[in-house]
Amino acid sequence: MGHGYGGFGGGGNMQQALKQAQAMQRRLQEAQQKLAEEEVTGTAAGGMVEVTLTGDKSPVAVSIKPEAVDPDDVEMLEDLVLAALSDALKKADDLTQQIMGTMGNLGGMF
Repeated sequence: MGHGYGGFGGGGNMQQALKQAQAMQRRLQEAQQKLAEEEVTGTAAGGMVEVTLTGDKSPVAVSIKPEAVDPDDVEMLEDLVLAALSDALKKADDLTQQIMGTMGNLGGMF
């Protein structure tokens, strides 16, 4: 019976792996914190409707210009809000890719 991979006798590699995992977790927490602090704004109809989210996709604000409101066509306004939300979500995804990408191969997990 030799010193195979099953034992903890090697110690050094295990310690190194643990340190790397802790450093990666710390960088992940920092990236998540940064995402929570950043804001992105999606727009529709040339800015008549805006939706603002944090980088981690929490809603912050919705802004609708009065000229976007047509009582006879509520459906159009609903579509504009959805379009602005989709735009904001895409920007949040791009920001996530950008921030997580700076973490090296960890970015592939998102």
